[in-house]
Amino acid sequence: MDLLNTLVDKGLRRELPTREEALSVLATSDDDLLDVVAAAGKVRRHWFGRRVKLNYLVNLKSGLCPEDCSYCSQRLGSKAGILKYTWLKPDEASKAAAAGLAGGAKRVCLVASGRGPTDRDVDRVSDTIKAIKDQNEDVEVCACLGLLSDGQAERLREAGADAYNHNLNTSEATYGEITTTHTYADRVDTVQKAHAAGLSACSGLIAGMGESDEDLVDVVFSLRELDPDSVPVNFLIPFEGTPLAKEWNLTPQRCLRILAMVRFVCPDVEVRIAGGREVHLRSMQPLALNLANSIFLGDYLTSEGQAGKADLDMIADAGFEVEGAGEVTLPQHRADVAAAGGGCGSHESAGCGSHEGAGCGSHEGAGCGSVCGAAPEPAVSEPAVNEPRTDLVAVRRRGAGTDLAPNA
Repeated sequence: MDLLNTLVDKGLRRELPTREEALSVLATSDDDLLDVVAAAGKVRRHWFGRRVKLNYLVNLKSGLCPEDCSYCSQRLGSKAGILKYTWLKPDEASKAAAAGLAGGAKRVCLVASGRGPTDRDVDRVSDTIKAIKDQNEDVEVCACLGLLSDGQAERLREAGADAYNHNLNTSEATYGEITTTHTYADRVDTVQKAHAAGLSACSGLIAGMGESDEDLVDVVFSLRELDPDSVPVNFLIPFEGTPLAKEWNLTPQRCLRILAMVRFVCPDVEVRIAGGREVHLRSMQPLALNLANSIFLGDYLTSEGQAGKADLDMIADAGFEVEGAGEVTLPQHRADVAAAGGGCGSHESAGCGSHEGAGCGSHEGAGCGSVCGAAPEPAVSEPAVNEPRTDLVAVRRRGAGTDLAPNA
């Protein structure tokens, strides 16, 4: 049985692939790309059908962040010409959210720059959640406010938050090269706090920061162990004025391989194509819907996305349908556990790719070879360099924090 058949079988059983198998997906050739997409698509359709969940971002507070995350246009010392404003009032945030909900979004993601919220900030966000839910009873609200202190996740849950987002972003081994003002362990702790409070955990990664295939597999395996309900896959937007402005390491084909690998490792999780899809997937975006079951509608925090109507047309033209407000996103076994306030998936029968010895070593007898029948070398591979497309990096000048209508 070849690699892809093995991965499909494991995905349908929620069995964790080996690291060698995950690396093999990233090492496949462009000639085999459609086979990889088709295989991962079988897993996606098994758990999520042809539904696409729409999410909408509201940037509650933009810029002026004291953290030094190299990828971020809002970081300390950023010279990117982004919008900068302090906290939106609850009615302003609710108005911004309404535009996304009118466009078909079922989840609103409330984001604020900063290291983490003060207790007063939690009060502000709680008032905003109430304002949004008073107007839209069925909406899901996810908060993304940085590192949480003890008790804050519980307060957000009591205020009506459904989920909390805090991404791991990259592997533990390389995290210190990206950020120095907080640690990888800090991020893990916040995801665990959200889980413990009964919030649906949302945690993902950023690809394209110069990381190796090993790093990508490591962070996705770490996410599997943390067991979030949703995994956003961001593709670095190389903003001028940030330390990673020259990092153009992604091609559309590599983005698809990354999404496929995430789907195989996290088969029954909401995989969301997040920031950077327009910049790096470009005309291949519709193909990515065969791998991910969730996207952001319209614009992002500090950058513009493609027109909201174009998103909806893309979904329809690709043969998918927008997930309705009354539909449950997660497969029943995960939804039941989430409703009970616990973790969201079991790791029993995880096979030889379980979490013991989570380093990058090889697994003897791991597998079935690549698509062409030969196992790849386990050495770090160098990603292909993409031609810079700075014309596709547009700073957001509309929506939240402006007087202009949002893109939704």
